[in-house]
Amino acid sequence: MFVDTSQFAFARRLEAGWRDILREMEDLESGELIPWPERHLYGKGWDAYGFYLLGERFDENCARCPKTTAILDTIPGLRSAGFSVLQPGAHITPHVGYSHALYVGHLGLVVPDDCAIRVGRETYHWTPGEFMAFNDMVEHEAWNRDKTRRVVLLIEFLRPGKTELDLAMSPELAAALKNGKPA
Repeated sequence: MFVDTSQFAFARRLEAGWRDILREMEDLESGELIPWPERHLYGKGWDAYGFYLLGERFDENCARCPKTTAILDTIPGLRSAGFSVLQPGAHITPHVGYSHALYVGHLGLVVPDDCAIRVGRETYHWTPGEFMAFNDMVEHEAWNRDKTRRVVLLIEFLRPGKTELDLAMSPELAAALKNGKPA
């Protein structure tokens, strides 16, 4: 289930700043990316550069991308954020998220033709500079069948009306996600 992003004022700020965000992402070295921690979902080819994970800020990464961070810091209820890179041929298998209190959003940055995300029965193809959001408690998967990488700025944020107290996550998942964070 995709969400109408017009209800989020920060979506307009993300879209207005997408070229600055893209430039900062392009200035990163590929060696600064780490494999996404939930390896069982994809095998290989899904990498990330994190700014926030479960509310914890990665100061060094944020300092490397100050314009991106300035926009991220305006997002109410931001829980996680980072660049999500899906390499050519990668497939994130169908799965569901971990909390009904969150939405996931993607700001398209580098979008080759043959890549998409399916949420429930709907499929979405990213557009550079466009922000989309979805309920990740609905089964979803993503793929990149193109010959070049797909890059989005991925965020997790509290749904309207939800608070930190509404977040529910198994201790095992929290530990796995924390162990996969950059040092």
